[in-house]
Amino acid sequence: MTLELYLIRHGLAGEHGSYANDDERPLTEEGQRKTRQVADRLHKLDIRFDHVLTSPLVRARQTAEILCAAGLSQSLEASRHLAFDGSLLDWLPWFDQWRQTGAKTLALVGHEPCLSEWTERLVWGDVKHHVVFKKAGVVGLLVPQSGTPVGNSQIFWLTPPRFLI
Repeated sequence: MTLELYLIRHGLAGEHGSYANDDERPLTEEGQRKTRQVADRLHKLDIRFDHVLTSPLVRARQTAEILCAAGLSQSLEASRHLAFDGSLLDWLPWFDQWRQTGAKTLALVGHEPCLSEWTERLVWGDVKHHVVFKKAGVVGLLVPQSGTPVGNSQIFWLTPPRFLI
């Protein structure tokens, strides 16, 4: 049996270096609009998440809030694991506990290069620099319900936002 894990990159944000604290860089108006369009399309495709775990950085949190506002989930939590300095290996104990809840779908909202690296480690057990995440892009993985997901997951969906808008 498998679980569905969706990795979602935050939408288009303000220009890098334009904020004293990059953690506070928000989505642009265009980023909000496109992220809403992606979220609405996911809703129309009948995709729902039992839980959304997001980076605490403003642009990721805003993206996660847009997903929830579109009806994709009613459960949202911020986690430092998904910030730039977050580690897949440090996140795995949280994931192991979450799997025990019986939930079946989880969305992770974060940043590059972390999301592509996490995707590759979960699928191949190593980073190969082959997965490309566009802003507001989505990757779907089938993850085993028990045991390590590292090197044992399977990509079932890799979609840039232009295919959802």
